[in-house]
Amino acid sequence: MAITGRVPLLVLLGLVAVLVRPTAGTVWLWLLLVLLLCGLDLLLAPRPSVLAFSRRPAAPVRRRHPSASELAVANTSTRTVQGVCRDAWQPTAGATGNRHRLRLAPGDRTVLTTPLLPRRRGDLRAVGVTVRLAGPLGLVARQQTLDVPGVVRSLPPFDSRKHLPSRLARLRDLDGRSAVRVRGQGTEFDSLREYVRGDDVRSIDWRASARTSNVVVRTWQPERDRRVVLVLDTSRTSAGRVDDVPRLDSAMDAALLLAALAAKAGDRVDFVAGDRRVRSRLRTSGTRVAADLQDAMADLEPVIAEADWDALVGAVQGFGRQRALVVLLTPLEPSAIEEGLLTVLPTLTRHHRVVLASVRDPELDRLTAARSSIDEVYDAAAAEQALGRHRRTSELLTRLGVDVVDADAELLPPALADHYLSLKARGLL
Repeated sequence: MAITGRVPLLVLLGLVAVLVRPTAGTVWLWLLLVLLLCGLDLLLAPRPSVLAFSRRPAAPVRRRHPSASELAVANTSTRTVQGVCRDAWQPTAGATGNRHRLRLAPGDRTVLTTPLLPRRRGDLRAVGVTVRLAGPLGLVARQQTLDVPGVVRSLPPFDSRKHLPSRLARLRDLDGRSAVRVRGQGTEFDSLREYVRGDDVRSIDWRASARTSNVVVRTWQPERDRRVVLVLDTSRTSAGRVDDVPRLDSAMDAALLLAALAAKAGDRVDFVAGDRRVRSRLRTSGTRVAADLQDAMADLEPVIAEADWDALVGAVQGFGRQRALVVLLTPLEPSAIEEGLLTVLPTLTRHHRVVLASVRDPELDRLTAARSSIDEVYDAAAAEQALGRHRRTSELLTRLGVDVVDADAELLPPALADHYLSLKARGLL
């Protein structure tokens, strides 16, 4: 039960009666009258159960992109009902304008739309529909919270999608669809053509030339139908925030751009995510690679635990023994790498091409540049020491045969995509 603003106004109206007859009996008589009117209004107010609610499924939406929840409501009684309905969602769903006024004649139906703006990834759920139906006097209303299940799936935003057209143009150049064929060790043979001035003499096909009167050369195209395995680290190091964005979210953005590019290049993309255990494992195919990856990443959150690289490498090997480009999306943290990753790297580099992609913290560079006070000098010294450890770890990984791509959060997705295209052009996948 809930009272409306008319009840206090009705009580104040009793001041007129008290001024006319200023006795305690007048006060109590007026209060009794107000209570009787409220009780009568409550008895005549319709019950919220006369309304039938159903929620229409909401399509998945990328985080920070607008969505909406549609709530259908029908009046199953023989009376006209009026009141207020509040469609409540968990705070991170970003529900606005979720209070709706109702006035439904018998048998009427309507659809209430609540705008949503998801602020985090994962399944965001409705927490209840609160209905308040007023009586005919407008003094008292019956109120009840009903459970009307609803969920909207919030996906990673994929902000790096803006870099995809330019990388696809470079990919078309490599494939020869908009430019010349490329030649190089490890690429796939495409066709023969007549030699022209400027061609590399190493591309001459002497046997084919001997059967014709002209010198012919072989043309090549980048390798296709290769494997790309994305390994996303969700351990404690991924929980750190760089410019107020979790490292995990930035790594997801880089993984999505690379996956979309590799799928367009005709390569197969597999995905593993985990920390002390494997949290997600996905084999993608077809044209919905990025969409499938977004769905697999939606529920992933950092876990305050060390990464079990033995389990993650075991999951990679579970995809098959065929040579692949294995991309480790993990921070370049010296202690975590030296204590966990280094022990399993020989197993990976023996069979696969390995790339480590890390989100660089620009705050370290800013600290090293500011030295105008004693405190800033100490901060700069500590930052220089941290950067030195990072450089030594990067050099160690390079000596072990690992390509290191270390860039700011905004620059990591295009940098990783460019590195993939470079490897593909040189036939090193």
